[in-house]
Amino acid sequence: MYTIDLILKYTPVPLSVQRKSEEDARELYQQFREAMNSGEPKVMEFISEDKSDKAKTICIVTSELIAVQMSQKGAASDGRQPGFFIASEA
Repeated sequence: MYTIDLILKYTPVPLSVQRKSEEDARELYQQFREAMNSGEPKVMEFISEDKSDKAKTICIVTSELIAVQMSQKGAASDGRQPGFFIASEA
């Protein structure tokens, strides 16, 4: 299972969309990247593919999207959990 995390402006919690295959996850990640690069706001809607029958639907305005991350669900091979890192200058 692969997870694409979306960070939106003024939203402290990331939104997540899941895909079962790596190919589908990379395709979705690329769609988000292209939307961010276009500079034109549009609405994107996605249905998460998770293991349960309770799939969730997410709809976002791409002009509010500031970061996208794709990761494999669970711990990475080196034991670190996927996530964002923010370094601030002193």
